Amino acid sequence: MESTATTTPFSTLIRTASHEQHTEAESSAFMSDMLGGRLGVEAYTRYTEQLWFVYRALEDGADALRDSPVAGPFIRPELMRTAELERDLAHLRGEAWREGLEPLPATAAYAARVAECARDWPAGYVAHHYTRYLGDLSGGQIIRGTAEKTWGFARKGDGVRFYVFEQIANPAAFKREYRELLDAVDADDLEKQRVVDECRRAFALNTAVFRELGEVFPIGA
Repeated sequence: MESTATTTPFSTLIRTASHEQHTEAESSAFMSDMLGGRLGVEAYTRYTEQLWFVYRALEDGADALRDSPVAGPFIRPELMRTAELERDLAHLRGEAWREGLEPLPATAAYAARVAECARDWPAGYVAHHYTRYLGDLSGGQIIRGTAEKTWGFARKGDGVRFYVFEQIANPAAFKREYRELLDAVDADDLEKQRVVDECRRAFALNTAVFRELGEVFPIGA
């Protein structure tokens, strides 16, 4: 076990160890129904609202981590999503979108864990950073395409700007560079295993949000 952790690139460990949870999140009933065009735009709007709470926790905690030797290299301005989410929500719900906005219980738990890691455990924060932003650059593009096709948003326009990384010209190259940063993380094998476990936890927290959204929006909502 120890030799595997030493010889296998950290980025590979993270990807393979969290594969099952990643698949579970992607195949949740809510996400399947949304990607299948079986839900209305209100479901997509509610999902976008939940993302705002999670990314606010991620990005509110980023400034304090810029000088962290572990988390600092991952704090990249071209990744920041809160402003784009707010622009999407203004388009989806109107300028008063903040009024009455509350997280689902699972979302509140997810955001609280992200904030806790940002405050107390930089390596744990990296686990959440990885699961969110690399997912946005990859599978998130499928959601964008579905939203444009299903609800008529302009291509890469208001309503789907969260998924548009205008400052990243080559996403594939960026993801390679990101994985190189993971491989260069200065941590022993025990700490790396803790980060892998936190990645699994991040996917579980995300799946819990999907589960609650699925209860709010059954098929045909």
